[in-house]
Amino acid sequence: MQQPDGTPAGIDLSRPSAARVYDYFLGGAHNFEVDRQLAEQIAAMTPNLPATMRAGREFLRRAVRVLLDAGIDQFLDIGSGIPTVGNVHEVAQAANPAARVLYVDIDPVAVAHSRELLAGNERAGVLHADLREPERILAEARASGLVDLDRPVGILLAGVVHFVPDADRPAELLATLRAAAAPGSFLVVSHSTFEDQPPEMLDAQRLSSRTDTEITLRSRVEVAAFFGDWTILDPGVVHMPLWRPDSPSDVDGRPERFGAFGAVARNDRTAG
Repeated sequence: MQQPDGTPAGIDLSRPSAARVYDYFLGGAHNFEVDRQLAEQIAAMTPNLPATMRAGREFLRRAVRVLLDAGIDQFLDIGSGIPTVGNVHEVAQAANPAARVLYVDIDPVAVAHSRELLAGNERAGVLHADLREPERILAEARASGLVDLDRPVGILLAGVVHFVPDADRPAELLATLRAAAAPGSFLVVSHSTFEDQPPEMLDAQRLSSRTDTEITLRSRVEVAAFFGDWTILDPGVVHMPLWRPDSPSDVDGRPERFGAFGAVARNDRTAG
């Protein structure tokens, strides 16, 4: 059921949603005045944040295209938010109409909007689940019929692992996901960092400690460790704009200003 304006039933339109604020920053249409007001307040405090979010989405799109070129036709996108314009299923299915995408998010608002947006797309779906429950995600992914873990899959963790504190053992969570993936699978990660950041950017990022979604900033070495023994593709773990830009002109003189690394790795282990 929907509310009169087409919003999924049960969504409180009097409160801003983090997922819809993110959608607004990315140029999506699935946000409301209450979300836009909060977004503008955030942008006033941290002017570089909208550009950072867009850089993260551009990195994800480039990575998905690389996976498609490698023959990947199924994707597990964990921490997806609202699949706004140019998201994974649009990029993947534009290149391969048979590509399948399963989105996973912890935010019930994002999940509700996603279900409405994906209605009628039999090759895309959404799960309401937490990255900190990888076994559940894997079980429900298998049951969905959209992901066959016996075949190579693209596991996408764009801008989500930094929300998992060290106490929740993120390396073990990712190891569980990697262990379930067939040879030839890929893992995509983007992650906020303290490296190469000016003090004012670090201060802005630390403001997250006042929210329910505190960010843990990690080093290049720590991010690289999330890939385990998988083969990290060139150019390695780099600031997001430096990861296989579409053209040299897409990279300005300060790619580190976006405050996050991006990398992609391939499972080169043999079966058995």
